[in-house]
Order: sequence, then structure tokens, then C-alpha cells
Amino acid sequence: MTPDQRFARSVQIAIAALACCFIYFLSADLSMPLTPQAQLTRSVLKIAPRVSGQVSELAVTNNQHVQPGQLLFRLDPQPFEIEVQQAKLAVEQAGQDNIELDAQLKAAQAEVNAAKANLTDLAAQSERMHSLIGRQLVSRQAYDTLEAQRLAALASVSAAQAKTAELRARRGTNDTDNLRVRQARNALRRARLNLEYTQVRAQRSGVISNLQLTPGTYVGAGTPVAAMVEDSVDIIADFREKALRYVNEKTPAVVVFDARPGELFAAKVSHFDAGVREGQIEANGQLAAPVQSERWVRDAQRQRLHLQLDNTLPFTLPTGAKATVQLIPLDNAFVAAVAGLQIRLISLLHYVY
Repeated sequence: MTPDQRFARSVQIAIAALACCFIYFLSADLSMPLTPQAQLTRSVLKIAPRVSGQVSELAVTNNQHVQPGQLLFRLDPQPFEIEVQQAKLAVEQAGQDNIELDAQLKAAQAEVNAAKANLTDLAAQSERMHSLIGRQLVSRQAYDTLEAQRLAALASVSAAQAKTAELRARRGTNDTDNLRVRQARNALRRARLNLEYTQVRAQRSGVISNLQLTPGTYVGAGTPVAAMVEDSVDIIADFREKALRYVNEKTPAVVVFDARPGELFAAKVSHFDAGVREGQIEANGQLAAPVQSERWVRDAQRQRLHLQLDNTLPFTLPTGAKATVQLIPLDNAFVAAVAGLQIRLISLLHYVY
């Protein structure tokens, strides 16, 4: 074989290899998509007290793992205990006020009955005297005086009834659960709740981080003093749109973490993000600004999906740890075998870079 023939054969082999690689990557992008743009994330909660106060006890240290309900720190409870005692006194005072109003209401009702009795008597006298005027047995002046007394008694009845209505409105219902008592009890519950809030506890399991707190520090309500990185893990991965053609929820996947080269972890797709920032159009009162590009082939859009590991990690990785994700959307043994070889090769390459 001449040198020209060997060169031509080498060129043909290179072209064939390039064509095979092109076909492989084209089909692999659909049948077994892979992305190195993935990372492990954990939810980070801001820890802040619900009430203001001075820190009296710090029960945890920085980077300590805590369980739900575990005490993190405690505020000075004395001011809140005083508020609870005041609220209890307010409840007791509301009960005493009800007893006093009940007594006043009975007295007012008695005044109404007395005024009505007096009015009835004066009305009867006025009627008899009116019949005697025609026979001139009584003077007109005496009748007018009695009629004035009857009108005054009628006004007294109206005043007594108005006073009774006022006391009844202030008293509310006739039981011990009227408006005044309910308000006092609500204030007591709020005071007890604030006292309970002086003990700041972990809502979920995780690791305390960036703890900026010492005993004696005054902390305002809602002021973050630490962060808690949750134990629950979420893996996010960004793929080109066309690579997700055959991918749906529950699609099996394999994850390789940069921090653990050579180790493969089974996972599955849990859900997809609803969109990306470029798809969010703000109603800012301005006209649309179409995106202009002079490139004949534009950059592919990437979509984000979330994965859930089949088993809990036997080690702890920090939030933001980088990973590579291999999806296996097709139920095909050959494709699954090739995908497994591909991700194993990448896991071994993590030893190098």
C-alpha cells in the first residue's frame, strides 16, 4: 500500500469515526441525556425570635446539628411573665366588673319598676281628678300640678329604662363568656404565647450555621441571628430543552458528586420547574423589547428539573456541592448499559479534575 493510499485510508477512518461520534452524541442527547450543570441544595432557614428581648441562655453552638423541637436559645422571660400575670389580673377584673354590672343592672331594673308603679298611681289619680274638674269639685291648679307629676314620672320611667339598656349593653351576655371576658382571655393567651416564644426552638432538623449570638445580646423580633441548613436534600440539574423530550417524572437517573469520585447514586426525577427567568415578562408599562441575535444558531435554552435520591446519603455534603446527572428515560437494556458505562467513565474522571 502506497503512502497516498495509507493517508486516504486514515482520512476515511477519521471521517467515519467523526460520523460515528456525531451520531452517538445526537442519539445519546435524546436517549440518555447527561449534564454536568447540577448541584445539591439544601433549604436554608433564617432563625429569628418572634418577640424582642435579651438573650439569657444559648443552648447550641455554631455548626451543631439539631433536631426538631430542640432549644436553640432562650430570651429573658421575666418581662413576659409579668405580662402573663397582668393578663390574669385583667381576666379577674373582667369577672368582677361583670358582677358589679349585674348588681347595677338589678338596681336599675328595680328603679324602672318603682318608676312604673309611681307612674301608674299618678295616672290613676290624674284620671279621677280629670272627671272631677267638670263638676268643679277640684281646682284646675291642683289638676295641672298632678298632671305635671305624671309627666315627670313618665320621664323617670324612660330614664330608668335607658340606664337599664346601657348597663345591659355594657354587660353583654348574661353568662361569664361575654365580650369583656373574651377580650381579657385573648390578651392572656397572647401573653402566654409571647412567653412561649422566648424559647426559640428548631422547627426542622439541620445544622446551625453563622450563629451570631451571645448571652446578654438584645435581639429584636424578626431579626435573623443564625441560619439553619436543613438535612433534606434536593438535586437540581439544567438540561437543554430537546434533551428532555422523553423525560418525565419518575424517570430514573444516576448522580455523581464531584466530592465523591467513583461513587454512583441512584435517583429519579421528582418534578420540573415551571419556567426560567427569560420567560417571565414584567408588566412595567413599557413596550416589549425583542431579543436580537446575529447568530445563525442560537444558544439552546436550558430547563431545570429536580431529582430525589433513592436512598439517603451516608455522608454529609454542603449545599451547593456540584454533581453530574445521567438520565435514563428509555426502557431499553442496551441504552441503559451504555448510559451506565458513560456515567461510570465520568465518575472515574472526577479523580482527575
